[in-house]
Amino acid sequence: MKKYIYQILCAVLLGATSCSGFSDAANSEEVKPLQIDVNLKVDVDRLDKVKELTFKLDNYADGYHYTKKLNDVKGVFDDVVPGIYTVSVSGMAYDTDGTEYYVNGNAVNKALFDGTTTVDITLKGLKVSPLVFKEIYYAGSKTPSGTNYFRDQFYEIYNNSDQIQYLDGLYFAQLYPTNATRKLPVWEGGTDDNVCYGERVWRFPGHGTDYPLRPGESIVIAQFATNHRQAIYNPDSPVDCSSAEFEFFPFNNRLPDMPATNMDHVFYDGKAQFGTMPQFLTAVFGSAFALFQVPEGDNWDPVKDKNYQAKEVGKKNIKCKIPINYILDAVECINNETYADAKRIPAAVDAGMTWVGNTYCGLSVSRKVMRTESGEMQRRDNGALLFQDTNNSTDDFERGLKPELHRYETGVPQWHKNK
Repeated sequence: MKKYIYQILCAVLLGATSCSGFSDAANSEEVKPLQIDVNLKVDVDRLDKVKELTFKLDNYADGYHYTKKLNDVKGVFDDVVPGIYTVSVSGMAYDTDGTEYYVNGNAVNKALFDGTTTVDITLKGLKVSPLVFKEIYYAGSKTPSGTNYFRDQFYEIYNNSDQIQYLDGLYFAQLYPTNATRKLPVWEGGTDDNVCYGERVWRFPGHGTDYPLRPGESIVIAQFATNHRQAIYNPDSPVDCSSAEFEFFPFNNRLPDMPATNMDHVFYDGKAQFGTMPQFLTAVFGSAFALFQVPEGDNWDPVKDKNYQAKEVGKKNIKCKIPINYILDAVECINNETYADAKRIPAAVDAGMTWVGNTYCGLSVSRKVMRTESGEMQRRDNGALLFQDTNNSTDDFERGLKPELHRYETGVPQWHKNK
């Protein structure tokens, strides 16, 4: 073992230092354990504190592994066997406004020996959005006879923060244009770069605290909250949406109202009424979606207030303006990767886009889980998963997956379990 460590250290440090310093260690009766100091620089503006940091030293060649959890920018490891280590740190940081960041960094192939026992690592920060779209299934499926079926669409929203988030009064919007296009609308009065344009808007019901979502929990909003695999619908559908927490029920009596809680309809073509469509169908080619919250004190009403309305030049249909500072999360879906130049929503809310590449293919897009430097799923102390959110859906989502409600067994809210 001593000879092996000696050979490895010499190979790594050849040309940088002499190996004579290890000769005594290699020939000594025993290898003396080390105390290793890990010092962190956290790349977060106006840093206030760090929390739930996991320090890891991994010597994969010899099988030595050390782990420590701290709430400090300094970590000390005692009794470490000299060798070649990957030193990694991951966890959470907060700025002075209380904004939460996921931070991580590492030092790879770090030679630790008597005389080199300090490791300096810079942790990069990534802001954590409180609520994110976790999975979107919009493409629809084929029936056994080969016809198109689109009523099995669903949208899953996840609490990615470390605090309880209340769904009451939050808004869900299908943005405009409904399909990806290289010919963007020409708006009366000019384009406003500070807004997204909404086609249809729904709101979560509740009086403020009726629908809490704890860290690690998610909810599903189904277009039609039934088991789509039934013979009456589509036995080849990939999903059973009968357990969905919410439903986009169109109130037109063409489909039965399922037990899921109904979303409140807010806006379509300048009115609060749903209209004559038989269901809320989003584009199977891929639409853009936003989850947003109106700040306290603002009176956002696109039906009564024309300042929040917009019309295309030469067209009568009314769209609504959604200020981008309202938006918690937005995801732009497109037909396929050849439409990557057909961006239709501001890069400030989604710098990229995602796709499944086909229609009626029974496939979804699903947000990636954050992973540590060693590839493990990143979790909070309570076991809640952290999902990647760089505001770039090209990077943040896995594409072409079989849709799954509550993928990774994310938590179901207690108020839904009690139904």
